Amino acid sequence: MSAEPCCACLSPHEKRLQDKIAGKEDTYRNTPAHARVFEIIDSFDGKQPIIDIERAKFFTESMKQTEGEALVLRWAKAMKHIAENISVYIDDKQLLAGRCGCQGRYGILYPELDGDFLGQAVEDLPSRKTSPFSINPKDIPTVVNDIAPYWKGKTYHEDLNIHLPKDTHTLTYDDPEGLISRFIVNETSSFRSSLQWVHDFEKVLKRGFNGLKQEALDKLAALDPFSPTDNVEKKPFLEAIVIVSDAIILWAKRHAVLAREMAAKEKDPKRKAELLLIAENCEWVPANPARTFHEAVQSQWFVQMFSRMEQKTGTIISNGRMDQYFYPYYKKDVEEGRMNEDKAIELIECMWVGMAQFIDLYISPTGGAFNEGYAHWEAVTVGGQTPDGRDASNELSYLFLRSKREFPLHYPDLAARIHARAPERFIWEIAETIKEGSGFPKLINDEEVIPLHLAKGANFEEIYDYAVSGCAEIRMPNRDTYTSGCAYINYAAALEMTLYNGRMKKFGDKLLSFETGDPRNFTSWEQLWDAYLKQQLNFIKHAFIQQSIIIKLRARHFAAPMGSALHDLCMKHCLDLHTPQIPEGINLGYFECIGYGTVTDSLAAIKKLVFEDKKITLAQIIEAMEHNFEGYEDIQEMLRNCPCYGNNDNYADSIAKEIDRVSVEFTKKYAKELGVFLDLRLVPFTSHVPFGKVVSATPNGRKAWSPLSDGASASHGADRNGPTAVMLSNFNSKNYDLRERAARLVNIKFTPKCVEGEEGTEKLASFIRTFCDLRLWHVQFNVINRDTLVAAQRDPSKYRNLIVRIAGYSAYFVDLSPDLQNDLIARTEHTTVN
Repeated sequence: MSAEPCCACLSPHEKRLQDKIAGKEDTYRNTPAHARVFEIIDSFDGKQPIIDIERAKFFTESMKQTEGEALVLRWAKAMKHIAENISVYIDDKQLLAGRCGCQGRYGILYPELDGDFLGQAVEDLPSRKTSPFSINPKDIPTVVNDIAPYWKGKTYHEDLNIHLPKDTHTLTYDDPEGLISRFIVNETSSFRSSLQWVHDFEKVLKRGFNGLKQEALDKLAALDPFSPTDNVEKKPFLEAIVIVSDAIILWAKRHAVLAREMAAKEKDPKRKAELLLIAENCEWVPANPARTFHEAVQSQWFVQMFSRMEQKTGTIISNGRMDQYFYPYYKKDVEEGRMNEDKAIELIECMWVGMAQFIDLYISPTGGAFNEGYAHWEAVTVGGQTPDGRDASNELSYLFLRSKREFPLHYPDLAARIHARAPERFIWEIAETIKEGSGFPKLINDEEVIPLHLAKGANFEEIYDYAVSGCAEIRMPNRDTYTSGCAYINYAAALEMTLYNGRMKKFGDKLLSFETGDPRNFTSWEQLWDAYLKQQLNFIKHAFIQQSIIIKLRARHFAAPMGSALHDLCMKHCLDLHTPQIPEGINLGYFECIGYGTVTDSLAAIKKLVFEDKKITLAQIIEAMEHNFEGYEDIQEMLRNCPCYGNNDNYADSIAKEIDRVSVEFTKKYAKELGVFLDLRLVPFTSHVPFGKVVSATPNGRKAWSPLSDGASASHGADRNGPTAVMLSNFNSKNYDLRERAARLVNIKFTPKCVEGEEGTEKLASFIRTFCDLRLWHVQFNVINRDTLVAAQRDPSKYRNLIVRIAGYSAYFVDLSPDLQNDLIARTEHTTVN
């Protein structure tokens, strides 16, 4: 059977893939803007990432020498030791210098996170089925004998594991050491040092690290020499800022030396000139304010890469509003004749290919399951509004969109801010970029985000200037102060425990929660609903217990001196970014609902068939579920044909809204005890797949161990009334009178045929306007034919470059596990935009 799809209409991305399979040349490869970066891509694309151990080695060496000192000071000294000793590289053809590890695709280690099981993990990673990494055999003894033993007994993960109460531990982990998740009430704080984050990059571009260092020196000089607070708390913090500023400047200057050495040996005069310019840039930035567009891009890149060495930020450090803080440098260079569109695209795409070589490595099995396909969310934000509330789109906004249409790479993760007054051209070009078919950009809605954060304490200037961060969240770089990873809660597991009296099939007869009674004996919907709510609220209770402990423990284990230097409030109060409470900050966190559509549809089916229409008993449904619907296909079909979330059906949507309301009312009542807006979020990454693997068959007709519904999207195949109905169900199910809510992720899959041509662009632009009018938070798109996905699964070698949208990020389809590939294939394929 042929592997090629037989689609009548292909997206541009699919067409390019088919041309490549047919041996045709890519029309963009030899254009002035793209030729260089295509050559760089060819040097690493498709190769398995390598673990570079240098960051871990030098970090550990320094931490051994500084025991007993303030943690923030130890961290800064460790960064200085890394900057002095880590290998520096400048890749062939590159116009930017700076990377965290060896050439090619690479990942780095964070033993402060994974040291308790790091030794075994590095030996297992090359054979891991999901997102494997290779390692030089010569490096394994260093990890096993020198790095891992020092961290044994010192890691945050071990500290958290021993502090969780027994009943919370039972719902969190499936082993005494806390290495295996139950995927019920899942903590996420132990496989990252911080939640997603955005630095104030503009601060570096305008002031340079010499300016930040001088601010710290001035504050040091002003300290009260007799104050215990100044001596014990403020002094080490400010000394850390001085040291880390020196560290990144030193690191940059080492690249300048390398560039001059390479230039001296270079025969090609054009490349020699490029290397000398790189050297000049690295000698000037990030020590000093940027003067040109090239210097601004280089300065930001150094900060971005040094931040990755400083800590493992969840979803990788995001890049903020590049079209805003780069724009003055671009505009000035264009006006003075140093820059044009093609040169600017070439430069920013040198950054994109640099991003693509750094792979965010998750050592823990749970972290790996959450982030399939070498997941990455280094969000670049375009559009939105200015701090005074005007439309912010500019020439760079369109340049970034053009790059996404022309450049076949799923880096960076491009996000566009939409608002009611966004220009028609901006919406049109977004629609055209979405039609390209690689999943960019994802959309975030100002009309939901801005008023919600005003209600949480932000001022207009701060929230108008927000940046997209991570998967679907947002950050106000100098006002947000919360960094603790939060819980993912398996609502479908709560439903299963309702139906099996506190137990789950996956875990046998073990009582995981408490008994709420045999549902076969329930005589009313209210009894079942009450039992379900008890299980759901119990899960949320334990998530909040987790978070209370997490908040108390993390500051003992993590510091971020460079991240703190870039935050106004940290500098003002001389407090590290990981301090639990920073005065004047807003602590914005969230807990996750996994399986929203699955639970809604299941409860709707039971309510309708059992308690209203009385067509079937709950005992019959449970019996069919226990047999995974084998031999009970008639019951399965009845369940699937009940009202479902995602169809603008008030019957199902009202249940979804009540599930949401109970959750947000809980956090409204109890989050204040944590000092956090710990709000409800529906953004699963890829966790709906592993979470589904612990949940047996459910009353919506879903088979055992298969994926749960994805984020705020409908269950697989349940959205029968088109994509607008999916949007309306999201609107119907939100409690707009409560502020204790965070992001909702919605996936929509269109066929290329339904958005074909100018008429298709108009329909898609209208759909985006509808999304904006409904005040929904997020939406993202796949524009692809099912046949293409099936062909790629059958013959992955031919479809190595097929990019698909997953969960807040795009990835190569062939890098995904079969489970996640099947999950994507199973998403409803909309043939109309209406």
